[in-house]
Amino acid sequence: MSCPSMPLDADSWRSAVEMYDRRYTFVSVGPRTGDDWLHDVASVMRGESVEPRSWRTIDPDEGEEEREDDPAYPFVTPPADEEGSTEWQSRLREVPRSSVVRLLVLLATLDLDVSRDPRLPERLAEMEEHARVILSRCPDRTQFFTNTWGGGAAFDFYQRISSCSPLSRYPWDLGLLWVSVEEVGLIWSFDPR
Repeated sequence: MSCPSMPLDADSWRSAVEMYDRRYTFVSVGPRTGDDWLHDVASVMRGESVEPRSWRTIDPDEGEEEREDDPAYPFVTPPADEEGSTEWQSRLREVPRSSVVRLLVLLATLDLDVSRDPRLPERLAEMEEHARVILSRCPDRTQFFTNTWGGGAAFDFYQRISSCSPLSRYPWDLGLLWVSVEEVGLIWSFDPR
């Protein structure tokens, strides 16, 4: 794993996740409380978890009317029953750590498409550095999941993405879910069109 040039702390985390401010993106981390990490993911989606380090989170739907009826909006949370949770989890694909930086950059692009983002040529190095800061929060044995294969070659997130298995009420969303011994985290971008 390459180390980011800036140390991981509340300031570097805040700076790194700012790249999601211009997208409809949810960023939150919660504690992992046991083997059933889907329960912890659902808690993060519903806003029931407290960020373990008290660092910045992004919740663009906080305070919105839709949350009165569904605290997880726009997510579709993992069901509590075994059959439902197995189906929900089948929408996820494990991602190798080596592909996570590119996935994190993709999630910050306009239209969730690296090839169509005119800001990228001059901002790519900075965005990759921010992604490495985010990745540095995750210890070596962390598992990473997404709801797409990536474009072209498997898990090449700089290629055009042509399919996903939505985990929200929208027909198109992409994200990163990570599970470590102590935390679960979500960086999830939505396209409500």
